[in-house]
Amino acid sequence: MTQNARNMTVVVTGASGRTGSRVAQSAEAAGLTVRAASRAQGFDWQDRSTWAQVLRGADAAYLVYPSDIGAPGAAEAIGAVAREAVGIGVRRLVLLSSRGQDRARDAEEALHASGADWTVVRAAWFAQNFSEGPLVEGLRLSGELVFPAGEVREPFVDVRDIGDMVAAVLVSPDRYVGETVTVSGPRLLTFGEAVAEIAKATGRELTYRAVSPQQYGENLVGFGVPAKEAEALVEAFAQLLDGRNAYLSDGVREVLGREARDFADFAREAAAAGTWKV
Repeated sequence: MTQNARNMTVVVTGASGRTGSRVAQSAEAAGLTVRAASRAQGFDWQDRSTWAQVLRGADAAYLVYPSDIGAPGAAEAIGAVAREAVGIGVRRLVLLSSRGQDRARDAEEALHASGADWTVVRAAWFAQNFSEGPLVEGLRLSGELVFPAGEVREPFVDVRDIGDMVAAVLVSPDRYVGETVTVSGPRLLTFGEAVAEIAKATGRELTYRAVSPQQYGENLVGFGVPAKEAEALVEAFAQLLDGRNAYLSDGVREVLGREARDFADFAREAAAAGTWKV
């Protein structure tokens, strides 16, 4: 760790979410001072008046847009927050992006244009999407995961690796400035194979049922997701799950010098914590 890093304060947006919570944990373990930024801490992506008070006096920020980086308005909001940060002296920004998602590139370009010392982390599908968020209850209660992934293979990434990577980039301020790092897990699995790994870890009979993106969107609306948001998610899934992401990325080894965490290890640990226990 550098001397400067010991005195760094990093704003972590989405600090109670899947990636933000791990970034906060890893940053604190690396000796950084973490300033959590969420609505509970007075930061609202949709309210410009809340940004400066959270960002002022920090040295760096981790940006993760709520819901999805390809959602309507995401690029505009990310660009505006980045410009606000740079304008008050927070130049070091790390953005979480998505591998293979066309609309995510607009958000990345907005960050590039802000004048920040930026790094983009493009991530594969999270392993923790199976243990946190809307997919969990169906799998836990009914024993079935219904999702529009077909038989496509995905190198699921453990979000703890994302947290460790972001912290490692921040404690070495000159590394990866102006670069994009792409991260995945160490092997390719279909969603059915991933559910089978969870079934093995839990000792339960769990299944995966593929549906079309359109049918899944209708299910989301039925569960109360706003139609416009559901439409954006369906479009994102149709892109991300068309096979374009069926390859491995070496970002974890590049940044951390070790192998990425395996999905089977994630499944065993989450099962031991009672994640899918009825």
